[in-house]
Amino acid sequence: MSVVPGTSAAQPQDALVRAMPWVFVFIWSTGFIVARYGMPLAPPMNFIALRFALSILCFLVWIVLARVAWPRSRTQWLHLAVVGVLLQAGYLGGVWTAVKAGMGSGLASLIVGLQPVLTAVWLSQMGKADEQASRRQWAGLALGFAGLALVVGGKLGQGNEVTWLTLGATLLALCSITVGTLYQKRFVLPCDVRSASAVQLLAGLLVILPLSFLEAERIQWTGQFVGAMAWSVLVLTLGGSSLYYLLVQKGAATQVTSLLYLVPPCTAVMAWLLFAEPVTLVTVGGIVLTAWGVSWVVKPVELKHG
Repeated sequence: MSVVPGTSAAQPQDALVRAMPWVFVFIWSTGFIVARYGMPLAPPMNFIALRFALSILCFLVWIVLARVAWPRSRTQWLHLAVVGVLLQAGYLGGVWTAVKAGMGSGLASLIVGLQPVLTAVWLSQMGKADEQASRRQWAGLALGFAGLALVVGGKLGQGNEVTWLTLGATLLALCSITVGTLYQKRFVLPCDVRSASAVQLLAGLLVILPLSFLEAERIQWTGQFVGAMAWSVLVLTLGGSSLYYLLVQKGAATQVTSLLYLVPPCTAVMAWLLFAEPVTLVTVGGIVLTAWGVSWVVKPVELKHG
C-alpha cells in the first residue's frame, strides 16, 4: 500500500482544525456564565482589569519561553491596539456591566449573538456579496431582530433585566465585537497569536483600568472568585480569545462569526442548569428565530490551512 507523503502528519492537523470551531463555541459560551458566576463578588471593571493584567503576565511568560516574535511595525501595533480596545475593553466591559446590572447571561448572549448578522450585512453593503445574497441577508436580519424583540419585549417592565443601562451595555458589546472583528480582518496582518493577544490585552487594560478606580465596590476574595478568575484567564483569554483570533485569521469574518449564533442556546442551557435562569417558550422561540435568521445570513465555516 502506497502512502502519500505527509498524509499521516496532516490528518491530526486536519482534525484539530475541524475541532477548533466547536471548542471555540463551548469556551465562548462559558464567558457569559463566568460573568454571572463572578458578578456578586467583584465590580465589573475591577474584575476585567485584574483578568487582563494576569492574562498579560501569562502571555509574557509564554512569549519569553517560546521566543515568540513581536509585531515588527508600529502600524501593526496600532492596529492590534485598536482591536484590543474593541474586542477586549468594549466587548467585555459591555457584557459584564449588563450582567452586573441585572441582565441574565442567556439574554446577554442572545443580543450579542446578532453579531454575525450585522457583520454579513455590512460586508454585503461594502460589495462583498452578490445581490441575491444581500436580499437573503436582509431577510435573515429581519428574522434575527424579530427573535430578539420577542425575548426582550417579554421582559420589558419585569424587574431590572431589561433597562436602558443593561440594553445599552449589551448593544455596546455587540457593536464593539462586530467592528473589532471587521477591523482585525481588514487591517491586522498575520502574526503570532500570543504576541498579538498581549498587545490587545494591554490596550484593553489601559482603557479599563481608569474605570476600575471609579468603582466603590471591592473584590471579595473567595474560592468562587478565584475559580471565576482562573477560568477567565486560563480558558477564556488564553484559550477563547486566542482561538477567535486564529479563526478570524484563517477564515472569512462572516463565516467565523457565524459560530456565534450557536452561543445563545448553549449559554441558555448552561444558565438554566447552573443558575436556574428560566427558559420559557418565549425564550426558546426567540432563540430559534434568531438562529434561523442568522443561518440565512451566513455560510458554514471553512478554515484555510497555513
